[in-house]
Parts: sequence; C-alpha cells; structure tokens
Amino acid sequence: MSDHIAQHVNPKSDIEIAREASPSPIVEVARAKLGLDSDCLIPYGNDKAKVSSEAIDSLGNHSNGKLILVTAITPTPAGEGKTTTTIGLADGLQRIGKQSAICLREPSLGPCFGMKGGAAGGGYAQVVPMEDINLHFTGDFHAIGASNNLLAAMIDNHIYWGNQLGIDTRRVTWRRVVDMNDRGLRGITTGIGGVANGFPREDGFDITVASEVMAVLCLANDLTDLERRLGRIIVGETTSRTSVSATDLKAYGAMTALLKDAFLPNLVQSLEGTPALVHGGPFANIAHGCNSVVATRAALKLSDYVVTEAGFGADLGAEKFFNIKCRQTNLTPDCAVLVATVRALKMHGGVERDTLEPENISALEKGCANLARHVENLRKFGVPTIVAINRFSTDTRAEVESLHQFCAEIDVDVIDCDHWAVGSAGAVDLAEAVVALTNSKLSKFEFLYPDNMALWDKARTIAQQIYGARGIIADQRIRERFSELQESGHGNLPVCIAKTQYSFSTDPNLKGAPSNHVVPIREVRLAAGAGFVIVVCGDIMTMPGLPRHPAAEQIFLDEHGKIAGLF
Repeated sequence: MSDHIAQHVNPKSDIEIAREASPSPIVEVARAKLGLDSDCLIPYGNDKAKVSSEAIDSLGNHSNGKLILVTAITPTPAGEGKTTTTIGLADGLQRIGKQSAICLREPSLGPCFGMKGGAAGGGYAQVVPMEDINLHFTGDFHAIGASNNLLAAMIDNHIYWGNQLGIDTRRVTWRRVVDMNDRGLRGITTGIGGVANGFPREDGFDITVASEVMAVLCLANDLTDLERRLGRIIVGETTSRTSVSATDLKAYGAMTALLKDAFLPNLVQSLEGTPALVHGGPFANIAHGCNSVVATRAALKLSDYVVTEAGFGADLGAEKFFNIKCRQTNLTPDCAVLVATVRALKMHGGVERDTLEPENISALEKGCANLARHVENLRKFGVPTIVAINRFSTDTRAEVESLHQFCAEIDVDVIDCDHWAVGSAGAVDLAEAVVALTNSKLSKFEFLYPDNMALWDKARTIAQQIYGARGIIADQRIRERFSELQESGHGNLPVCIAKTQYSFSTDPNLKGAPSNHVVPIREVRLAAGAGFVIVVCGDIMTMPGLPRHPAAEQIFLDEHGKIAGLF
C-alpha cells in the first residue's frame, strides 16, 4: 500500500480548466446568488460587470453576514494556495447550502509577467474569466495609474509655470507609477532636454499597486470620501518645509473623475457560480494588501458568509487587514483560516525546492514553527482560527498525520482540503468547520496597538509581537522623520510596514520562525490620503524587478488567436 494519500491529480493547466467551464451570464449570477437585478449592474460583456453606485447605496439597511479572512503561512516557491482556498471555501459553503460570496484583489500585471503568476485561483477553484481578470480586466489599474500620474504631471506643470506654491524640487515625494515590474524606472531624471521641458529633478516609478491612489481607492467609503482622501495626499514640501497637498495643486477633482468607474466593484464568478467581487489590488509586502472596503461591505450586505483574503503571510496581509482596514472601517472578522501546505512547511524546515517530494518528517516538524508563529499571532487579535491544509498528491500519510498531531499540540483545529483538484467537494469539511467555528466561538477581535501609541512604538510593537524581533533600528534621519510626523498631528495613524514577504525577518532567506533579529528601517513615508504611515524595512523595493526568466517569455497567442502560456 502506498504511503501517499490517494488524491486526484489534475493533468490540465489552469487556463485549460477555465476554458472548459460554462459560466452563467453574470446578470443571472447576480440575480440568483445576490438578489441584484440587471439594472443594478454595468455589464462588461456577458461574464463580468460592475455593481452600480445606486445599488451599493441601497444596501445600507441590510444586515451583515459573517466575515471570514483567509490568510497563510509565510510564502515559499513551493506554493500555499491562499486565493485558491478562498475560492474553494466559498464554493464549499455554497455546496452545503450557505449563501456565500468571495472578495478578492485584482491581479497586477507585474507578477503575472514576472515570477508569482496571476491571482485568480487555480485548478477547480478559480474565478473566471481568468484571462481577463489576470490581464486588463475592467481597466481599474489603468485608471489608478492615470490618476496617480495626472498628479505627478500637475506637480511638474505647477513648477514650470512659476511655482506659486514654492515647491522645493528636491523634496517632491510623489512618484509616477506603471503596472509592470521594471527596475530600470526605480530612479530617473525628468525635465532634461532644455527650457521647454521644465526643470530637471530626480524622480522615479513605483508599481501601480504601491501607489497611494490604490490604497485610497481601496479604503474610501464612497466617492465623496474618495475625493476627500485624494485631496489629503502629500506630494512634497516647500522651501520653507511646509507640506504641499493634492488640494493645493487643485488636482483632486480631476483625479476623482478618472476613478469614477474604477471605484465600482467588479462582479465575476467562480467555476461553480459563486459570486466574486474582485476589486482593488494593493500588495501586502509594500502596501496594505486588502481588497476594497466598498466591495467587502457590499458583499457583507448581500451574503451570509463573505470569504476574503489578504496578501502574503499572516504577518503582512492579516496584520494589515486587522490593524489598518478593520480599524478604518469598523469591520469585525468572525474567524480566520490559515492556509498551509506540507511542501511549504518542509521548505521552512530547510528542504530545497527540488527535493520536496520525498517524505521528510523531521523537516516538516522543524518547519511547523512557522505555522505555530502565525497561529499565535492571529490569536493576539482575538480571532478564532482554523488551519486548512491545501493538499498535494506528493503529501504522504505520515506527513499529514504529523501535521495534524502538531496542530493538536498547539490546540488549533485543522482540516485537509482538496479543492484544487475537485472543487467544492474538496472543501466541504472546511466549510462545515468554518460554520461551526463561527457559531460556537465568538470573535473577541482587538487591535494590536491603540491609536494613541507613538508611531515608533507602533512599528516596534509589530516587529516584536508579530515578527518575533528583538526590536527596530534606524539612523538619526529616520528617527527625526518619525518625530516630525508625530509632532505634525499624524501620530494617531496606523503603520503599514513594507518588508519582504518571504520571512518574518527582513532577510528573505531566513525561513521558519526566526527570533531575536532586528528590523532595520530604511525610509518612512506619509500616506495622509490613505490614512497610514509607510515604514520601509530592509531591502524591499516599491518597484519590483523581473526574474532572470520571467513568465512573460512563455506567454503568446496560439494559431487560433488565444492566449497560451498564461498558466
């Protein structure tokens, strides 16, 4: 008898599975699953639509469903399957007769053509149309980039036409963006080529998902709030060191106009017809990593169970979901699902990627320290937690039993899942466990730190309590910036730490659950419109680069004009 647990192995690619699906018209999904009539939608073809502002405004008196956050252990190249589990769980809830909806972020073109791939799920737990979702979708990212870059253009234009505000060109902090990994744009010089082209100055690009405009769109309550937040964006300082805002430049109105349609949530569906609101896309390693507030709130009014995800591991995505998104919106999660794989835990235990298939109980046991740290961290927020093992065919019976035993030792429920291979049928146990958990254990949700804690202490609290660090360090310039922000009235804001997603530390090669390390702070940025302070740590970049062999090398149009090589 084989030591491997019998499991379906799916020989088809994600894109092949998605193309074989026969999704219902999106207007039928909206009516049958959400109670939304066709006049509540703005169709983008037959399979995707935006939910109208009138429909969203009409939901105010509806009661809220239960909010389930899906997060994960520290990511590895072996894969964890957080988005896939989010979709599988929602499908599983539908399968056991519960009304559910999915809330996801939109994928960025950067990782899609780079290393990570898309973010529409995988196997038989996907949202469709996956090609559209992973590429241009409804154009939201393009609108966000245009809004961001309009503000950049208006800064340089203001300086060119006399600089009435007295902007110090050495202290312009607003950067341009593009939704692509392009390390060549991290640092540039603009305004060269003569008098007609303005004043030369140093500038640079971030990836669109790192733009404060992205964060603002995802955290705004409505269009009025969106415009107000855009106006609060700080773009730099004058020669007398006073802040200059988008309001000062009279840019916020036009920026809002560019975002009018992008602000509306996008409605699509899973392969099994579960409605999915896919909207916004900030990364969790350089931004706050959560889908839009307007999408989450709408889903909670329209469904009994809303399954959402936050980017990367729980130390980044979940921490920011709790401390930033929930703090600003009064959302209260009912439970958290922590996704883990045997493969990834073995990598955290020291196994290299190319030797993951052979059984290795000792490495698994060592790697479980990473799982335990994440469980401990989630408990600090008072949120009931369950572990979902996203199964692979290479998992052996002994490895799975060892992981179950470990979870029992740390007193956390654990469920095996096979949704990637068989869809909702592989997530029924998880769905039933989530329903039971949310019914039996009430969330005692609390933030990790209070509003009135000093900014420096907030960053240190996250480093010590979530990352297991001894503390934080920074040079005198950075410490002075913390003090400036504190004294200028921004001390009550939460902090959004930008750091590598691959480790609890700032060293991406340090796996498992490192402790007693130090987190170096390289930069501090004020995101006044988004309502948080960005603390940049280690070597993390807000403009990623492509890997040696980017995924773009394998993507092309076949002889039938269809996209090939996407997944």
